[in-house]
Amino acid sequence: MSSDLPKPWLPFVIAGCLNRDYILPISGPPQIDVLGGNLTYAAVGLHLWGGTAGLVARVGENFPMEELIHFQSLGFDLSGIKVHPDSMDLRRFMVHVDSANTKFENPVQHFADRDLPFPAALMGYRQKTKQIDSQTTPLNQSIRYSDVPEAYLEAMAVHICPIDYLSHLILPSIFKQGQASTITLSPSPGTMTPSFWEEIPGLLSDLTAFITEERDVRNLFQGRKADLWEMAEVLGAHGPEYIVIHTTSLGYYLYDRVSGKRWVIPDYRTTVVDPTGGTDAFGGAFLAGYRKDFDPVEAAVMGSIAASMVVEGSGVFYALDALPELKEARTDALWELVREI
Repeated sequence: MSSDLPKPWLPFVIAGCLNRDYILPISGPPQIDVLGGNLTYAAVGLHLWGGTAGLVARVGENFPMEELIHFQSLGFDLSGIKVHPDSMDLRRFMVHVDSANTKFENPVQHFADRDLPFPAALMGYRQKTKQIDSQTTPLNQSIRYSDVPEAYLEAMAVHICPIDYLSHLILPSIFKQGQASTITLSPSPGTMTPSFWEEIPGLLSDLTAFITEERDVRNLFQGRKADLWEMAEVLGAHGPEYIVIHTTSLGYYLYDRVSGKRWVIPDYRTTVVDPTGGTDAFGGAFLAGYRKDFDPVEAAVMGSIAASMVVEGSGVFYALDALPELKEARTDALWELVREI
């Protein structure tokens, strides 16, 4: 492991992916070759509620590390960002048709449909979202044991963004060797497939919370279950205290394995400009909220608020410009809509 020791000590760690994003939002100008990736949005979600963290990811030598300096100025530690000696293609394209529909294929056609010039930097891009994760061969972005700075093992809480199966397999065990008593994880779509059914118990055993999307959990359970609450019970039986499923229309389903209680936490209603990173921000905010009072419902409310602030505009740092009073007012309003079922 790296011996680079961040100062001061950080209570949180977030692991994930960094990207160069090319985004056609629902409204507003296109985002061309901008800083992105789930790690950045999860970090913003955490920071909206006062948290900072050590960040873990792998990038190529062609990645503009200077664009991460703003995170450093906010108190985040970057010693867990490992630069691979070769170049990596970290481009990520998406077009948001509306708040519920995002497409990742055919960027040339989508730019043409919006009468926009096609960016030269996106030439040769191939979308990777439908690939099934490998159980044996790591990706360039897969996290290795040696990528985690030794000091990060002192963190009490960790959130793992979607990366790949092999990263998700090793990271919880790495942090369990240290001081981490809270580990939350959002799976990659490439793992949430029927072919990984037998591997899922091993992925979940060390987790505090498993946070997933309805489309992904339905894909995993093909032919086995149809009810989301029943799916949550099956997943919870493998170890996590909490299962969070972000539904397509009803907000967040929260299942408490120990008590058997179920809650619905709505998405905060807002004008969605750019859905990029909303669910990632939820994960970072959920971690901050849970470590505050160890209340999963409060954590989910804080996550929903963070997601709402991220999707109102484009760019990783957009939500950080919001007034604190807005966050508090939204929190009060959303609590009125939370219901136990």
